[in-house]
Amino acid sequence: MRPTEEQRELRDALRRLFAERSPSAEVRRLMGTRAGYDPALWSLMADQLGLQGLAISEEHGGAGYGMRELAVVFEEMGRAVVCAPFLATITAAAALEAGDGGRDLLPGIADGTTIATLAVAENGSWDLDGLATRVEDGRLRGAKGFVLDGHIADLLLVAARDEDGVGLYAVHGETAGVTRSPLPTVDQTRRLARVAFDGVPARRVGGRGAVRRALDVAAVALAAEQLGGAQRTLDMTVEYAKVRRQFGRPIGSFQAIKHRCADMYVQVESARSAVLNAAAAADEDPDGLPAAAALAKAYCSDAFFHAAGEAIQLHGGIGFTWEHDAHLYFKRAQASRQLFGAPARHRERLAALAGLTGAAAAP
Repeated sequence: MRPTEEQRELRDALRRLFAERSPSAEVRRLMGTRAGYDPALWSLMADQLGLQGLAISEEHGGAGYGMRELAVVFEEMGRAVVCAPFLATITAAAALEAGDGGRDLLPGIADGTTIATLAVAENGSWDLDGLATRVEDGRLRGAKGFVLDGHIADLLLVAARDEDGVGLYAVHGETAGVTRSPLPTVDQTRRLARVAFDGVPARRVGGRGAVRRALDVAAVALAAEQLGGAQRTLDMTVEYAKVRRQFGRPIGSFQAIKHRCADMYVQVESARSAVLNAAAAADEDPDGLPAAAALAKAYCSDAFFHAAGEAIQLHGGIGFTWEHDAHLYFKRAQASRQLFGAPARHRERLAALAGLTGAAAAP
């Protein structure tokens, strides 16, 4: 599927923006800050490019585009390892769009004034059947782990058990009874938090279907970001192989190096196909989205991790130093593999959806 003219223009604009506003030196600076992102860049993304509202419907303040356009954004953010609460906010927006009672919260997300996040995981699992967090008499009790940007989010969308099974509940981040604790992370470019709720008043904004839709959208978005990271590590490795000389020749002329770069290229292009398929399913085929999302997340996780590892290896001694940018991608690749479920879990889900195993099809 060829990109449209609008998508190409969006890609070019984003590449220029992130090259100027999010070079590796800026990424490393933001890694040392408490917030973990640049509020000025966040505002620019909303005010000048409308990225936060790109896939939100026009009636709720967005631009009315879809996952294909978002995939372009996430790929470019992955290329630059951008530090921003964008994945968290887009995932939350998808949950509200799919829900039935919180669409009045979307305009704030669309204009960039609300940072939102989805809180699902408990004990390292995104399985909705194992939720311990509960809502009783309109009050939320329990705790969530691995909450993306949970330490700064203005709006928390929490998956919890209720009398109807699983519900999605909106809680403002500064509400009394909410305790937010940043977690140590391998990937310092992406912040996670533990969020606890002690009898917090909560508003129901959706059910199990809204949570499940949001997790599928999150998987596709993260896969697109992983694609961008994998493409960038391939590009930097090929460039290095052209200029690094050994035995009087560029190392890229050695057959062993050629083969490893070729393998990286095949994986990256296969990942691209998986992302394009999943983005199309998100826009046009709701029934096919779960399988497409599982496939994309599983494949792109492995492709990015392999490409990032090869980048370190093929850069030789310099690649093993923290000062080299290959480490930013390697740590992002390692952490992203586990986020929203490890590749093995998504393969199990894909097999179940295809009727090949007895595994649970919908976590």
